[in-house]
Amino acid sequence: MKPNTILGTYLIKQIVFSFLGVLFTVLSVVFMFEIIELLRRASGHDEVTFGFVLQMAFTKLPKTIDMVFPFVMMIAAMITFWKLSKTSEFVIIRAAGVSIWGFLAPVLVATYVIGVINITLVNPISSKLYEMYETMDYRLKTRNQNAVLFTDKGLWTREAIDENKFLVLQAKSIRQEGKNLLFRDVSILEMDRNSQMIRRVEAFAATLDKKNDFELKDLKVFEAGKPTIVLNSVKYKTSLTLDRIKENFIDPESISFWKLPGTIRFYEMSGFSALKHNMRYMSLLASPFLLCAMVLVAAVFALRPNTRKGGVMFLIVGGVSTGFAVYFLSQVIYAFGLNGYIPGVLAVWTPTLIVTLIAVSVLLHLEDG
Repeated sequence: MKPNTILGTYLIKQIVFSFLGVLFTVLSVVFMFEIIELLRRASGHDEVTFGFVLQMAFTKLPKTIDMVFPFVMMIAAMITFWKLSKTSEFVIIRAAGVSIWGFLAPVLVATYVIGVINITLVNPISSKLYEMYETMDYRLKTRNQNAVLFTDKGLWTREAIDENKFLVLQAKSIRQEGKNLLFRDVSILEMDRNSQMIRRVEAFAATLDKKNDFELKDLKVFEAGKPTIVLNSVKYKTSLTLDRIKENFIDPESISFWKLPGTIRFYEMSGFSALKHNMRYMSLLASPFLLCAMVLVAAVFALRPNTRKGGVMFLIVGGVSTGFAVYFLSQVIYAFGLNGYIPGVLAVWTPTLIVTLIAVSVLLHLEDG
């Protein structure tokens, strides 16, 4: 059945309205518990206002919802399918000659579109909000309302200049003032592809402004066979940006879907492992298909032509338990991928493929029955 038919449009509206209702309910419950937890953490902090707590709870909300998003879709699908079964609409649709696959097609299309919207439009907003949450959480821990999420442990980064040269940059401390980053005790090692030293640059300080101009101050340049060069100030060519440096201190979950490919290329060119970012990017690409798999699981438990047989509670518990089992196993396999025990592609896609194949097999058996 095509999604643009009258019946297809009706089924799409049903799943979308159920999804929005469940999502709003879960958001409300999660937001309430986040406020309670943050109020507990803020007790004894006289400088923390209730408005600050509300901002923290709001900015953390997308991160929490991202974890339970497949469950939201599964519960919405179960509610939709159960309503259609209870009102005998499912029986009428089947009696009209529509197969279970024709019935599910509009629902799966709507689910896939919701997943695409989530990663292309919602995810960039969620990533930005979670970045704001990390900054506010840092301010809560340090009791400094002007603190910025950087570190006093310094910065280490490796960067490829061209095919024959790369550099290793170290700064002992970083802080932000306005839109500029200030570095202290900067050391830059320029090396060739054989890791042989070309020259070393030592600077007392450096700044990175909003135009991404990296300027070294009070520096010395050391090069074998040449006298030491002392300079007051010089602009140094580098691909460092404020966002790149922030990415050294934040989780991949705080990076937008659209920025992840560039971040992955940057790390790979610099010689660092981009496994976490690669897996995060692949998991986002796989998320629409995971949502569709959860809808198929919901169909196995909630699509019943005869609702008079009872066992409703068993079906609900079975569906929810299966959802939790899928989530637990997917997290275990994902952890194996992060630790390098299995390839990242398998770690991301295996749970979705297994759940889809099992659900399709069960639905084929029910269809034949």
